[in-house]
Amino acid sequence: MKSKTMGAKTYRIFSLIVITIIAIGFAFPLYWIITGSFKTSMAINAPSPQWWPQEWVSTNYEKLFSRQTAPLWELAIPFTKKVFAGPVVPAAVRWLINTVFMAVVSMFLTCFTAAMAGYALAKKRFIGRSVVFTLIVCAMALPKQVILIPLLREMSALKLYNTIWAVIFPIVGWPFGIFLIKQFAEGIPTEMMEAAKIDGANEWKTFVSVAYPMIKPGVGALAIFTFINSWNEYVWPVLILKTKENYTLSLALQMYISSEGGTEFTIAMAVSVMTMLIPLLLYIVFQRYIINTFAMSGIKG
Repeated sequence: MKSKTMGAKTYRIFSLIVITIIAIGFAFPLYWIITGSFKTSMAINAPSPQWWPQEWVSTNYEKLFSRQTAPLWELAIPFTKKVFAGPVVPAAVRWLINTVFMAVVSMFLTCFTAAMAGYALAKKRFIGRSVVFTLIVCAMALPKQVILIPLLREMSALKLYNTIWAVIFPIVGWPFGIFLIKQFAEGIPTEMMEAAKIDGANEWKTFVSVAYPMIKPGVGALAIFTFINSWNEYVWPVLILKTKENYTLSLALQMYISSEGGTEFTIAMAVSVMTMLIPLLLYIVFQRYIINTFAMSGIKG
């Protein structure tokens, strides 16, 4: 019995050491970016790395928020050329607002449309249902690069070129989201839906009162996936957004990495801190909900 206790204790200590090493490995890039954003250019480009800044400076953030300006917001009416601009602010603030707006709106619209489409494909019987689902599965296997040019022509025809809406709308029709919610909706008992109809509930009431509570874990998982993918989106925005006022943080980061005047790593690290700040705060605040969502959805991250 004593040997088993010692073995269990040794195993826990060994596991703790391994987990600590892995955690340090994952946290080190975060540490390097944050400290690097407060280093001088000479310290960043030094032959031997400075693991801890010898001189802490805030000039990188000052340059980031002072070099360029942009309207705080530009309300572009979809399918028209009308734009309503707000007061002028540092461009970095505008990039942050663009990214937050794009990620949040994409998340809500994707969850809303995917929830209804997945529910309809799972529990409704209509002509062409199998064909529609087959097309959705095929779309999941289709590389995004294949549709970039047709999508670019479509957004231009709809007069959405160089607007944040051109980034949002293609995200909303995410085939994986519909597929995910459909799998959850398959588990909704048909008897519960029939009982709701007998009680006089219409289709919308049945969906909200019966179906949605049962697919809520899937919607939560989809919301997390959509927000992260939207926040980190780069390939499509770099094609559709041309003016710096409409940039997202990922485009701003690339702009400073591939600057015509030379790579500005210190400012790029400051942008990186801004890029990861909101997702990190959201994870800290909603950590328990996120873990429960993945546990209930059966998805391992």
